[in-house]
Amino acid sequence: MTPKKRNALSLGMLQQLQRDLQTEDPALRVIILSHVGPVFSAGHDLKELTSKEGREYHTKVFSTCTQVMSSLQDLPVPVIAQVNGLATAAGCQMVASCDIAVVTEKSKFATPGVNVGLFCSTPAVAVGRSVPRKVAMEMLFTGLPITAQEALLHGLVSRVVSEEKLEEETMRIAHKICEFSRSVITLGKRTFYKQMALDRKQAYNLTEGVMVDNLAYQDGQEGIKAFVEKRHPTWSHSDDKAH
Repeated sequence: MTPKKRNALSLGMLQQLQRDLQTEDPALRVIILSHVGPVFSAGHDLKELTSKEGREYHTKVFSTCTQVMSSLQDLPVPVIAQVNGLATAAGCQMVASCDIAVVTEKSKFATPGVNVGLFCSTPAVAVGRSVPRKVAMEMLFTGLPITAQEALLHGLVSRVVSEEKLEEETMRIAHKICEFSRSVITLGKRTFYKQMALDRKQAYNLTEGVMVDNLAYQDGQEGIKAFVEKRHPTWSHSDDKAH
C-alpha cells in the first residue's frame, strides 16, 4: 500500500490485492495483512469517486472491493489483520472481513463516510456482521471512531496489545495455526462461514455431515491415532481420505 496516501484502497491497489490473494501455493498456511505508517487504511481513494470518473468506473471500484473483501473469508487459509493505527471506511471493512485481528492500544476504527456525504453501506456489511447492530449503527450514523478496547469489547478485533508486542503476538498466533493440518483448517474455516449464514437447525445439519467428513480425512484419523498413542501427529495437509 501507499503510506503517503494513507494506504487508500484505490482501484489499482484493490486489483493488486486481488492478484496477490489468488495464490494457490499449497505451502501457504496463514496470510497476515499489515501496514506501514500510522494508518492501516483510510478506505477508498475519494479522488476516484468524483463525477469525472463516472458511474461505470465507480461500479468497478465497489465491485472489485467486494471481491477482495469476500475473498478474505473464502480463502482456504486464515487471514490475520495486524493493525497499528487508524482503519476507516473500507479499511475498517477489511479488518472486519479478516478471520483474526490483532491491534495495538492506539488503534482506532471508524466508518466516517457520512462526513463526506457517502454512507459506508458496503463497509456496513462486514462491520454489521462483526459487532452488535446498535454499535454498528452508531458508528455508521456518527462517523465517530471507536477505540481498540471498544473494538475488542464489541468483537471487531481479536486482541489488543502494546505496540512493542504487536509483531510477536501476531506471529505467535500464526505459528500456532501452522502446527495443525492445513486441510482440516481449510475445512473448518469454510464450514464456519457457511453455517453462520444458516438458522440453527440447518447449521447443525450441515456441521454434523462435516464432522463425519472430517473423520474420513487421513489427517482426522492421524490426529486421533496420535492422541491415543501419546505422540505428536504427522500431518499430510492433504484432502486424502482414510476411509
